[in-house]
Amino acid sequence: MKSLVKNENLKSLNGKSKIQYIWDYYKLPLALFGILLYILVYVSYNHFTHKDTILYAALVNVNAGEDLTEGLSDDFVEYLNLDPSKNRLELYTGLYLTDDEQNAYFQYAYASRMKILAAIDGEVLDIVLMNQEAFDAFSQNGYLYDLEDFLLQTDSVLYDTIKQDFAENITILEDNSIEVQLDSSVTYHAITEEHYYGIDLSHTDLIRNAGFKEPVYLGILANSPRRDSAVSYLRYLFTK
Repeated sequence: MKSLVKNENLKSLNGKSKIQYIWDYYKLPLALFGILLYILVYVSYNHFTHKDTILYAALVNVNAGEDLTEGLSDDFVEYLNLDPSKNRLELYTGLYLTDDEQNAYFQYAYASRMKILAAIDGEVLDIVLMNQEAFDAFSQNGYLYDLEDFLLQTDSVLYDTIKQDFAENITILEDNSIEVQLDSSVTYHAITEEHYYGIDLSHTDLIRNAGFKEPVYLGILANSPRRDSAVSYLRYLFTK
């Protein structure tokens, strides 16, 4: 009976009055319908647009133009003959590491450091392309594979091809940095090891054509769960 009265009342209204009447009596089911519709559209969109990430890479203290960015990301997907609508390389950009307060990017260093540490801890960073300052930071903190040891185990042919471009750096095993911070009169000392933690990309077409004035180094994160993709990326850079 109530439903019949509502229908009769609705028929007698026009324009804004009818809209207001519908809203007053049906706002809860309309709201629920809207929420369900949003969830359905959201789930459907994610399902049809989802891409598998085959590799996570980062540019640290390296600025790349559009052509280089595409060469370092989308072109690698094509090199592997993968469908770019279903696969991608995630390339982090705009990251800077520096202790030089006069550096133009010094204000971004803290936020970049936090992002990098979070990516390493979450195992969503496999490859890093960087300048000398960033290469020193990654190496000294023990974040990178010894590429000589790594490639001898994973791809000895690639190792023979690119070993002349290996770059040495140190990792700090032990130091007294905390004591130095607490007392400036204390002399800093450290126990270190030297290994080939990076590779100079200056001889690769992508980096050479980009016109960098200083070397760009590549390192592979020691906790990377995508070792095969990292090796393929190295092979791609040196054969492109």
